[in-house]
Amino acid sequence: VQLQASGGGLVQAGDSLRLSCAASGRWSTMSWFRQGLGKEHEFVANIRRQDGSSSYARSVRGRYIISRDNARNTVFLQMNNLKPEDTAVYFCAASAKTWPIVSARGRDMYEYWGQGTQVTVSS
Repeated sequence: VQLQASGGGLVQAGDSLRLSCAASGRWSTMSWFRQGLGKEHEFVANIRRQDGSSSYARSVRGRYIISRDNARNTVFLQMNNLKPEDTAVYFCAASAKTWPIVSARGRDMYEYWGQGTQVTVSS
């Protein structure tokens, strides 16, 4: 499975962005992670292909929405009310396994990774 992330950019605080992750093969669980400068990878949100169930990190809940379009084999991350602390490289990651969605937040649970897209939020 190959993943192509896109949609990052430079925005101001309060703005919105939508990230996309286009997959070339079949996946069951997909997540977005992010890594700020000098920081560890942080789980952001995930979704199951089969039923669309999803979960979010506390830091983005209520502002971000993850969704999928199975016909296009693409997952989206709608990011609203962006804050400077959201600045990071965002990665999409996929697994062929159907993980319990709330617990599927570890990096080692995902076999396939995209290249990352930079999101920069200015204050």
